[in-house]
Formats: sequence, structure tokens, C-alpha cells
Amino acid sequence: MADDPRADEQNSLSGSSTTRTPEADGLDRASENVLEGWPTSPTPGPPPAEPDEGDVDGDRQLGAPVVAEQPVSSEHAPETRIETTSEHAPGSLAVPPGYPLLEGEPLGGRRAVGIVVCRFNGDITSRLLRSALDELAERGVEQSSITVMPVPGAFELPLAAMALAKTRRFACVVALGCIIRGDTHHFDYIAGEAASGLQLAAIETGVPVAFGVLTLERLDQAEVRIDKGAEAVRTALEMADLFANLRAAAAR
Repeated sequence: MADDPRADEQNSLSGSSTTRTPEADGLDRASENVLEGWPTSPTPGPPPAEPDEGDVDGDRQLGAPVVAEQPVSSEHAPETRIETTSEHAPGSLAVPPGYPLLEGEPLGGRRAVGIVVCRFNGDITSRLLRSALDELAERGVEQSSITVMPVPGAFELPLAAMALAKTRRFACVVALGCIIRGDTHHFDYIAGEAASGLQLAAIETGVPVAFGVLTLERLDQAEVRIDKGAEAVRTALEMADLFANLRAAAAR
């Protein structure tokens, strides 16, 4: 019986798959030598922890424990108190000799004086008014020459002062009031508007308007400032006398 050529082909293929030549063995050994010592891929692990914000501080090292600061108890916190400070520097103005000098003195005489005063914070403003009236009496101003005009609050002082000044019956006007800071911005608005309004009244009319309004952080600060009423009177009378001397000098 003749040999089957297909059987011979299969035997040839199976023999070729199991029989290795010397060249193939040499290639395998060469690839092993090349791959030997080659770095392997690192085994994936958990990501490194992010440094805490406190650890990157210049005064701390990475990984050092962060100690939380203990809050200061309100019972042991130091009490904050506003101390009264000096409001002016000592000494008086020195004008060099040889210059023409035009000045006034706080003289009352026969001058008429108008006073505008707040009803608000009445306990303080009543004492300011008494201080101003006592100073006027000491300066020789008669009671009949003094007109007192109460107004609701400090915001109304400028309008009242301008109204008195526009009558041209008063040599000067004294404005008295008291504003105490609270929890809102009301203090800032009222104090600023009162000051600028009183200045405007003097500029618009040419009649001296003295600022006798207390602007306080606390009520207890008023006690040492009640003399501001008398101080405002002296300022008003001095400016009235100065303007009278100016008019007299200009008429010569």
C-alpha cells in the first residue's frame, strides 16, 4: 500500500514544533541576558498623604503634630477701656514783635448772644447750658440780651444757628449739644453733619458760631467736659470782638 502524503506532512510539522535548533536556543539565552536586571514596574500603592497646612508653616516641620491653640475665655480676657487723653498741647501762641496785630477779647458788655441747645441727652445739655449762662454772666452779658433756642437734636443745630444769625440781632451764636457713640453709624453721620453745618452757618452769615457740641465714646466722658459750654461762650465772644475790631479798623 502506498504511503499517504498527508500523513508524512503531519509528521513533518509535528516534528518541527518539538525539535529546537541550536540557533533558537541561542536567541532565547540572549533575550534572557538582555532582560536580566531590567527595572520592573513599581507595584501601585496608596497615594502619599497630603501635608497638613499647619505642617508647612515655617516654624513647624513636616509630620510634626499640630497643637490647637486654646481660646481665651471671655471671663479672663483683659477689659478694654478707652482712657481720657489730653486734647491740646501746652503753651500759647507767640506772635513775633513788629507786626500789626488784630485780635479780640472775650468781652460781653452790651452784646446780644444767641444760644441753640439740644433737648436730646438733656441731662448733659442742661449742664452745658448752665455752664454757658454762668460764663456769660461773668463776662457782663445781661440776661435780657441772651436768647435760648432749644431744638430736638444735634442735627437741627445748624439750621437753628443760621436762623438766629440771619436776624442780625446777635453778635454771636453758641451751639450746645451732646452726641454719644452707639452700636450703629448714626454717631458718625450726626456728628459730622452738625460740625459742617454749624461752620456753614458762620460762613454764610459772617456771624461767629461757636461749636459747643460734645462728641463722646461713652457717657462717663461727659463729666470732665461740661466746661465746654463756658469754653464755647469765650470763643464766641472773642470772635465777635475780633470782628468788631476788624470793622473798626477797616472804617479808618
